[in-house]
Amino acid sequence: MAEDEATVNSGDPADEPFPLLIAVTPSPAERIRLAELLDGIAPLLLVADLDELRRLIAAPQQVAPPEPAPVAALVIDSARSSARCGAREIDLTRLEHDLLTCLITEPARVWSYAELHRSVWGDEGRERKADVQSLVKRLRRKLHDLGTGATIDVVRGVGLRLTDHQHARVERA
Repeated sequence: MAEDEATVNSGDPADEPFPLLIAVTPSPAERIRLAELLDGIAPLLLVADLDELRRLIAAPQQVAPPEPAPVAALVIDSARSSARCGAREIDLTRLEHDLLTCLITEPARVWSYAELHRSVWGDEGRERKADVQSLVKRLRRKLHDLGTGATIDVVRGVGLRLTDHQHARVERA
């Protein structure tokens, strides 16, 4: 019999109903007197008026999460050699345009420095990593100023890739 009783009462105490005494009185002295008089009998909620009680026991209002702002696409305009995102637009040098176009046209690809150097500069023999790094630094600054979420990330030991490329595209003349 003791085992059955222990099994029945083994639930979480928070799930069990409990008595709650609620006292409504505007007098602070009366609230103190009630607290002393009813101490230890049951949990006690003392409020000054019914409005305060309603605020305490009312179900919280569900606040809808704010709608995410629509993501503006990063658009490379090849005819004007510019990039735009929403209403903002920046001019691109030929090298910046060509590098960004490489990264956007194959967005999932991680480009090695050598591949980018060959594609952008057209030099087969030179392939200088510093040239690419310098160009990427300027292009990152321009993308930031443009207000796009897209950026150029380094994949350690492999090369570079464009992140947040889902909304990027190249427009050709």
